[in-house]
Amino acid sequence: MAYKVVNTPQIRVDSLAKVTGQEKYAADYSFPGMLCGKVLRAKFPHALISKVDVQEALKLKGVHAVLIAQDIPGSKKIGAVIEDQDVLSGEKVRFLGDGVALVAAESMEIAERALELIKVEYEPLPGVFDPLEALKPGAPLLHPEKGDNIVNHHRVRKGDVKEGFARSEIVLEREYRTQFVEHSYIEPEACIAIPAPDLKGVQVLGSIQNPFSTRKMVARALNLELNRVQITQTTLGGSFGGKDEVMYIMAARAAMLALKTGKPVKMVNTREESFIESYKRHPYYMHYKVGATRDGKLQAMEIYIVADAGAYASQSPFVTWRSTVQATGPYEIPHVKTDVLAVYTNNTYTGAMRGFGSPQVIFAVESLMDELAHELNMDPVELRRINIFRQGSITATGQKLDDHVVSLEEVMDKALSAINYREKIGQKSEGPIKRGVGFAISFRGCSLGAEGLDYANALISAQADGSIYISTGVSDNGGGLKTVLSQIVAEELGVPISDITVNVVDTAFVPDGGPAVASRSTIMGGNATRNAAISLREKLVEAMASLWGVPHEEIGVGEGKFFHIKNPDLSLSFSKVVEEALRMGIAPLAYGTYVAPQVTWDEELGQGNAYFTYVYGCQAAEVEVDLETGKVRVLRVAAAHDLGKAINLKTAEGQIYGGVAMGLGYGLLEEVEIQEGYTRTLNFDTYLVPTSCDVPQVTPIIVENPDPYGPYGAKSLGEPTNELLAAAIANAIFQACGRRIRELPLTPERVLLGRSLREKKGRRASEIK
Repeated sequence: MAYKVVNTPQIRVDSLAKVTGQEKYAADYSFPGMLCGKVLRAKFPHALISKVDVQEALKLKGVHAVLIAQDIPGSKKIGAVIEDQDVLSGEKVRFLGDGVALVAAESMEIAERALELIKVEYEPLPGVFDPLEALKPGAPLLHPEKGDNIVNHHRVRKGDVKEGFARSEIVLEREYRTQFVEHSYIEPEACIAIPAPDLKGVQVLGSIQNPFSTRKMVARALNLELNRVQITQTTLGGSFGGKDEVMYIMAARAAMLALKTGKPVKMVNTREESFIESYKRHPYYMHYKVGATRDGKLQAMEIYIVADAGAYASQSPFVTWRSTVQATGPYEIPHVKTDVLAVYTNNTYTGAMRGFGSPQVIFAVESLMDELAHELNMDPVELRRINIFRQGSITATGQKLDDHVVSLEEVMDKALSAINYREKIGQKSEGPIKRGVGFAISFRGCSLGAEGLDYANALISAQADGSIYISTGVSDNGGGLKTVLSQIVAEELGVPISDITVNVVDTAFVPDGGPAVASRSTIMGGNATRNAAISLREKLVEAMASLWGVPHEEIGVGEGKFFHIKNPDLSLSFSKVVEEALRMGIAPLAYGTYVAPQVTWDEELGQGNAYFTYVYGCQAAEVEVDLETGKVRVLRVAAAHDLGKAINLKTAEGQIYGGVAMGLGYGLLEEVEIQEGYTRTLNFDTYLVPTSCDVPQVTPIIVENPDPYGPYGAKSLGEPTNELLAAAIANAIFQACGRRIRELPLTPERVLLGRSLREKKGRRASEIK
């Protein structure tokens, strides 16, 4: 089917305001009498709090309020999954970013001086900073009431791994580690809380990723009903999953200060405060054992993963659950045993970040596949062809892939062709500079899956002049959702995109659309919006059929008008159609909803239909390695992704470019250094993110196999583009010189240019029978 607006390149509806500096972000807002809020954070990563004395701070001129844990009117602990995180710590601090006291003052300088006057007496406690150590008997307990440091333990049990390994002719064991990673959004966390007498509560404006979740947490902390808390999302200057729990806490703290003082209170983290307090991507320890026949057929895989959750659970149960589903990669394996644990430590807590538990396991399993190919003296491409998912394949969790196009071979072939893999594999060069090419493939479940109820809602309202509002709780965190939703409505109602406005997400005025996570915004929010647009169109068609006295099926819609198909001269512009509907007493608005197809999950065995559909991708990289200095330069990348159907072709390409850049940073440059619980990386002068000089030539390849569940067949793209490149680079290095990144020389040049902190311990457990 040929679409007029969908599946075309469209300029983003918010682009002009952003590139001209007209867009307002949270820190740009100001209100009369507004105070500055600041947080006094912990001095130790693990300590009891004996006493907090705020008297001197209260005496400081310009200070309007100083609050501690005892002043919290509602729940003192909140959390998205497990309520274990202190709004303010009153008895114990568990990581360096914990807040102990709040100050509201007339200026930042006064607030900072007041923080210095607060006296806190601590009794330092032994800490635990390695998740493997945290599992040992006698390790310090972060939450003693739990009895251990385990946040969660997910399992997959399929077949009998003992039998599988017995049938194997080669067995490999490998260990991999990944590092802490910062989200690196340009805009730090910021919000303004305003007393709202009309609500008998509070309004919070801010760079908030999930307003409805934030409302729930603020209401709990303030002991208010939900309709007493209004959360208004301002334009986000980046999130990548990083403005969830940290914004729950900031919004609750700002709201407490606002209600205490009766004045608006703004809180904005400095970059250093953000690095210390905000959650990171999980470091993983991963032990893989794989068995195969001599001809490359996988027989068994046993996996043990420990994720560093840091001080609080945050999204760890969900992040590690996705890892559980994807840990074996996109391969058919008859015998699987997987255990994935998240473990408390006194490090900065970890949570959602673009990829959500998949970049770590893809790095491991794709590295493992190349190492297995090497041991078998087999082409890595051919090894994958033998084992990849195809139509009707059964996943490690027992799900049959039969209701969508399984396009792994297609994306792999297109990416490898684009980078000239066959010509470049095994290329020889003299001297210390070596070149190599590598790739990685993946499958990824769309939306929330078995994490919980998955739904979205949208409201479309046509105004008297024909302009249109879209209201939905699925928020645009910078990825272009406003444009995508506008295209969908323009397609269904036959109106120009310029006539459509997507309202800001405000919990008082828009329906809850579920969280903007899991690359679900287009497939879920797009379906709900399309359903609303179709309902409005049908309502208006019925009105015109009644007005003209013709059957409704004879009414056509397009090019900004409604018309009689058999007599095109009988037509009205969209604005006139709305006028007529209003005159007839018909409200030109419609509500749409979409509930995801049912999924199933057995938590004990890790079996079930984990997600209702999947996407597939392949990224290939060509690299240059200096064996003397350890410097790695990525020369070019080809990225092929099956997204179902692209709603906006340019936005889709943009997602690929951005995902590749983030994957490059993950693979070669980025690490937050935390030593014994103390954050050593505090700003972008020491935290290295890729610049335009680092990002190589990227060839984006959009593969379209429309999905029966997506709007126009669209699925997901935002996170899949970020999960593959680190593994592809590692494999390219391995192909170039037979070494892993950690085995390269660690010279000053390499340190300055960045290095991967990923580790591989090659215990040669190969046994060829």
